[in-house]
Amino acid sequence: MSASAEAQRPQPSANKKKKRKSVLIVLALIIVLAGIAWGAYWFLVLRHFQETDDAYVAGNQVQVMAQVSGSVNKVWFEDTDFVKKGDVLVSLDKTDAEQAFEKAQTALATSVRQTHQLMINGRQYQASITLQQTALAQAQADLKRREPLGAANLIGREELQHARDAVATAKAQLDVAIQQYNANQAMILNTSLENQPAVQQSAAELRDAWLALQRTEIRSPMDGFVSRRSVQVGSQISTNTPLMAVVPATNLWVDANFKETQLAGVRIGQPATVVADIYGDDVVYHGKVVGLDMGTGSAFSLLPAQNATGNWIKVVQRLPVRIELNQEDVARHPLRIGLSTLVKIDTTSQEGSMLATTVRQQAAYSSNALAIDLAPVNQLITDIVRANAG
Repeated sequence: MSASAEAQRPQPSANKKKKRKSVLIVLALIIVLAGIAWGAYWFLVLRHFQETDDAYVAGNQVQVMAQVSGSVNKVWFEDTDFVKKGDVLVSLDKTDAEQAFEKAQTALATSVRQTHQLMINGRQYQASITLQQTALAQAQADLKRREPLGAANLIGREELQHARDAVATAKAQLDVAIQQYNANQAMILNTSLENQPAVQQSAAELRDAWLALQRTEIRSPMDGFVSRRSVQVGSQISTNTPLMAVVPATNLWVDANFKETQLAGVRIGQPATVVADIYGDDVVYHGKVVGLDMGTGSAFSLLPAQNATGNWIKVVQRLPVRIELNQEDVARHPLRIGLSTLVKIDTTSQEGSMLATTVRQQAAYSSNALAIDLAPVNQLITDIVRANAG
């Protein structure tokens, strides 16, 4: 073997080492560049996002209860049924309410007649006053004629005293008639028949009886879906008996329970995205932060933690953040109360406040479905008053 051949043997090993070194350097550069890119992406984008999967869909659960007591004879809807505002949900037996309504009508008619009698008595008492005034004038005239005759001893003292007694009696009878008239006037006070207190009270009782009759039909206060129905046909219910709940499919929101360490940059009005487990990543809901709760879940628990006593272990607390959802998104992909979600908040903008600073000027929720028009019963009252006024 020649010397030149021996010198060339280590060259392949040196080339491999050089190549391996180059590869390692390239990998190192790639890792460093990737780390720098990730750091820049985190600094510019990711650090402005806070997310949590401890978030659940929430909404209104309208508890339906009766306004009057009674026995249930019809239940019109079942769980999961859709109902419109004003639909009759439960019907109560009307027998007692109808009887009370009939009694109230009779009571109003009686009150009108009695009050009308008082008004007629006033005219009678006025006539009696006139009669007693005439009797007093006659007695005074008789006394005036007898006094000169008595002074001349032309009539007996007894006859003169009888004339004086007749005047005193006439005055007393006139006073009685005047007081009777005044007592009667105190009852009516020149007020029209329909505005008399007794008539007004009977009319109010008739309205109450009519309202109680109308309220034997228990109606839905809003559009929604029936849930948690507990009422059964034949049940005797009272005004504090829960019957069912109506859950609207609109105006839903998400309560996202973020860790307290995530909330430093969260502000009202910041945009948020929500992914519900029921649909997966294919459906993304858009929304915004509308408020942060004023206490953690443990603060409002039945037995709040007493951290100042005994052994204590610090636990990171979670604070509910309300996310208002875009209602068009909810309409396209309906949600249910209690569904699990993943919430991500973009905290880039810091223009909003952490707590609400404005006072709500209108009612958060309202419904006129339970309002009852009193025009029919008012017309009935007017008819009864006219029919019994004489």
